[in-house]
Amino acid sequence: MELIYVLDILGTFAFAISGALVASDKKLDLFGVLIIAFVTAVGGGMLRDVLMNAHPINWIGDLNYLYTIFTAVIFTFLFKSKIIYLGKTMFLFDTIGISVFTLLGLKKGLFFDLHPIIALIMGMLTAVFGGVLRDVLTNKIPLIFEKEIYASACLVGGIAYLILSQFKVPENVVFVLSACIIVIIRVVSVKFQLELPKIKEDLFTKK
Repeated sequence: MELIYVLDILGTFAFAISGALVASDKKLDLFGVLIIAFVTAVGGGMLRDVLMNAHPINWIGDLNYLYTIFTAVIFTFLFKSKIIYLGKTMFLFDTIGISVFTLLGLKKGLFFDLHPIIALIMGMLTAVFGGVLRDVLTNKIPLIFEKEIYASACLVGGIAYLILSQFKVPENVVFVLSACIIVIIRVVSVKFQLELPKIKEDLFTKK
């Protein structure tokens, strides 16, 4: 089994758990938790495939994604109190997940002969849209719109992938380096509480 595929499954597992935890905190029943975990884990990839008219859609073509989501939901119900103490571990899985999802979405876009900029957008959608759906369905302001450098890290890593791909560098090396860039930006931004600037008032407004 390829390393990238393993990381993809781990990212799916982490995303599904994050969705299950949010749904559980909202007091949803088991079915509701399962739906939120599902859209969190595969919502981004599903939107990407629909927009690109790619068939079969990611989780339909590989049942391991569904098995992973079911396992994550059961794991959350059985060990929720323990998972809370694994915040740093889950954060690491989540970060690895968005890095892998970004690059897989980008690569798939390029495979479908999309313009690199559009392929980059597809990669970002793959990584972040599941979390957007999770937050919208649970009546929260999506994390990527409120705080933390999240989608921006995916953008920088994707651009790095496109640039490195122009040189005679092995594909696996390009993938790993680009993924590491996303992970490093995400970890550093959270550690030092870095945020993108916000529009607070018109610069030309007289005080």
